[in-house]
Amino acid sequence: MAVNVNETETKYDAPAGAALPRLDGLPQVAGTSRPAEEQLEAEYYDTGDLRLIRAGITLQRRSGGEDAGWRLKLPAGADTRREIRLPLGRGGQQGPGELHGGQQVPGELAGLIRAYTRGESLRLVVRMATSRQRLILLGQAGESLAEVAADDVSAQVLGDSAAESSWHEVEVELTGGGRKLLEAADDLLRRGGLRAAGRSAKLQRALAGQLPEPVPPAPLTSSSPAGQVVLAYLRTSADRLKSLDPMVRRDEPDAVHQMRVATRRLRSTLRSFGKIIRRDGTQRLAAELKWLGTVLGEARDAEVLAGHLLAGLRETPIELVIGPVQARVRGHFAPVRAGARTTLLEALDSQRYFSLLDELDTLMAEPPFTPRAARPAADVLPAAARRSYRQVRRRMRRARCAHAGQPAHEALHEARKAAKRARYAAEAMAPAIGKKARRFAKQMKAVESVLSDHQDTVIARPAVRKLGINAHLAGENAFSYGLLYGRGTCDGERLEAQAWRTWNRASRRRYRRWMH
Repeated sequence: MAVNVNETETKYDAPAGAALPRLDGLPQVAGTSRPAEEQLEAEYYDTGDLRLIRAGITLQRRSGGEDAGWRLKLPAGADTRREIRLPLGRGGQQGPGELHGGQQVPGELAGLIRAYTRGESLRLVVRMATSRQRLILLGQAGESLAEVAADDVSAQVLGDSAAESSWHEVEVELTGGGRKLLEAADDLLRRGGLRAAGRSAKLQRALAGQLPEPVPPAPLTSSSPAGQVVLAYLRTSADRLKSLDPMVRRDEPDAVHQMRVATRRLRSTLRSFGKIIRRDGTQRLAAELKWLGTVLGEARDAEVLAGHLLAGLRETPIELVIGPVQARVRGHFAPVRAGARTTLLEALDSQRYFSLLDELDTLMAEPPFTPRAARPAADVLPAAARRSYRQVRRRMRRARCAHAGQPAHEALHEARKAAKRARYAAEAMAPAIGKKARRFAKQMKAVESVLSDHQDTVIARPAVRKLGINAHLAGENAFSYGLLYGRGTCDGERLEAQAWRTWNRASRRRYRRWMH
């Protein structure tokens, strides 16, 4: 079984043989262990065009030391990577192949990175040997706070170049301490003559000649080209979608929801900024994003509905829960969720999904900009926010005029989707427009949130009614289902009234003056 950990560390370049400063004076550190020596051998795997390391991902097989095994490291924020480990000997038949004398990559790990490999074979690209001096920083109770490793590294690139390199580096990895310890260690090591490493992974350094130099993105301002502002938001959402793919495959909590949000952000942005990025150049991609969002939605909706009903039962006094209600709810939704998950995994392994990701990559590299994209963001982007706001206003007016019951529910649902698009449009331009766009986005999020809660009650009521009928036909007491239905009706009415109050506040002129 794979082990999942978060690895938070900083790396430093150092001259060979450089001595570490005393570290026992750092905050929370009561002492240090005696230095331990380790000899590590590592093999790194990637595609022929190095698409894993270009995305900040490393796949490694390590021998020697205390934690030998397979490691897949995925980006997880500043100085942090998500590490998934398997013991040695877990190469499997599902692996995508072996080249240059390498080991078979475990199918469990190869499957998690299909959003990046997309059918390309993994091959051994670098062999690396490390002579490590490891020191543990200890707390008052003798617990490990951090590990400090001084590494002498030699690497051999396999393939046409067959380049060799060697260097010395120091890394500090948190094992129980907090950020303040990492920051204090950073200050101490820099004052001791070390400097932050230009590359965050050893593999990036070994392959430096084959990888582009990292270039920090230029800050976005009101005078930045509108196209660059929109493209930055699309790129962030696309990266987010791909980074969530492994978590969805592992069925981690909230991963499906977050991937669905990233998909919606992409599609919504393409719709909102059709005057910046040509719609005729993104119609197919938008349609495919809708398909992916639908598949993710089917998996998510079953999860949300089951959770909604079980939460309602937990809030119900135990004497009012008559019969095997929780068991019936779980039994009803378990096969629905299992079927939706099977469909989702099939979609994520399909050529259709890989083609969608290819189209996203093409969009980022060659966006079909309109002439307006070159104009300053402050001159052209507020118009998109104004259009999206007006759509929300029209739909809220329709909802106010709609007949009570299902017509009003459907109208509010459409208004919720419009509020979501308005929120995403404002979020996209916020780096350039600033506080005014962020305030508007916050108001649209409030509208969207209360309408989403209202929609949950609308969807839940037919499901509760069906469960109650099935319970009655099975000879069970249906009292608790009627109680849940009645509570859902009251909650829906309360949330509908709250939605109008929220909209009245969000639609105030002060939140949208900047659009004109």
